[in-house]
Amino acid sequence: MEIINLIGAGGHAKVIVDIIQDQGNAVNCLYDAAPKCEALKGHPVHQASEYGSINEPMIICIGSNHIRQRIAQQKPANARYATAIHPSAIVSDTATIAPGTVVMQGAIIQAEANIGRHCIVNSGASVDHECQIADFVHLAPHSTLCGNVHVGEGTLIGAGAVIIPGIKIGKWCTIGAGAVVVCDLPDHTTAYGNPCRIKPLPATE
Repeated sequence: MEIINLIGAGGHAKVIVDIIQDQGNAVNCLYDAAPKCEALKGHPVHQASEYGSINEPMIICIGSNHIRQRIAQQKPANARYATAIHPSAIVSDTATIAPGTVVMQGAIIQAEANIGRHCIVNSGASVDHECQIADFVHLAPHSTLCGNVHVGEGTLIGAGAVIIPGIKIGKWCTIGAGAVVVCDLPDHTTAYGNPCRIKPLPATE
């Protein structure tokens, strides 16, 4: 059994507590920069500044990709991170999932897919064969990535979005809920609709 500390004590952390316990592991403490409660689901919540030991595995339980990245960058290089995969998820033996990532209930990760560090593969998300998912990505509930899709660092794929095979999506993009992505998208793109449309950048004087 692994004992894990959680960074963040909001609604996202509640789900991760359930996943860790369903795995047969245990939550030690939660740490939050601005705690709104003294305990979450029976586990104590402390100020983030109190987290001292870098020898204990942790998971950053923050939904925002930018904030997860910032917290990870603030931690020492030798900080240890756990991986939480719910028992109901289906994960190929040839897929790889990096430390700090959470795979939620009902998710599917197929053959030779690679999931980076500190990602969220949310409830019912589907990642098909040979997909390459960079660090700090969030695949929202029931998003579908067909085969050989590449997703850049920090990108959010919205709930129910569908990415057709072979598409490359840049870093720090936002794909709207229900979007159907049928073409490659550059870095820092916001796209939505079926087929997806790129939201134009604000006009500059």
